Amino acid sequence: MAVVWYAAYATGAQLKRRTLPKGHEDHKLCRGIPATAPAPAVGGRAHSWKDAMRFSDFRRQLLDYRRRHPGEAATVDAFAALLDDPQDPFLRARLEGHFTGSAWVVSADGGRALLTHHRKLDRWLQPGGHADGDVDLAQVALREAQEETGVPGLHLEDGELFDLDRHWIPQRGDVPGHWHYDARYVVRAGADERFVVSEESYDLAWREVATIHATSDDDSMRRLAGKWLARRSAAP
Repeated sequence: MAVVWYAAYATGAQLKRRTLPKGHEDHKLCRGIPATAPAPAVGGRAHSWKDAMRFSDFRRQLLDYRRRHPGEAATVDAFAALLDDPQDPFLRARLEGHFTGSAWVVSADGGRALLTHHRKLDRWLQPGGHADGDVDLAQVALREAQEETGVPGLHLEDGELFDLDRHWIPQRGDVPGHWHYDARYVVRAGADERFVVSEESYDLAWREVATIHATSDDDSMRRLAGKWLARRSAAP
């Protein structure tokens, strides 16, 4: 039997029926979801139908990401395991680790990316932050980009997962060290590239993606830049 997903649109009123790609029906990301039912409650937690639909869409995104990046299957499986955790993984109160969303912000022409010199981590990174209960991580990424950069006219490129990264956050004050399971999405800027440095950053800067790929000492940043360069080169 084919497994069917139901994804909610922003209105919360219209549902779209999605059938999983052939050959993926038995993957553990899909098991336990009958064809005639909408997304189940997560780990036994009760939640609204709107949140259930959004949660189902993130699971679909993970499945699609695994198909596009089979070499990252172990990372996808780690995210799927957290997704099924009985303690809400979209809240920072889950101290062992939780989901975050971040934005690969690119210029209108796609040649540059906007990075922030993160105040707490003292590193040049993409904008991002905690979900704080929001299960729509694409919107989390967009919101964080808007808040941290102040660039007008930012918008999601396609709302699909661009990259996944699990990284360690060191202890700070009373907050113990923990894992961030970061879902990354492409956010595109418009013609106006002016930014505002927020209190979370020392500085912001537009940098050539090719330069980031060639010079960054951060594996995650090089991977983001490499994926973007590959996407641009494959574009018609």
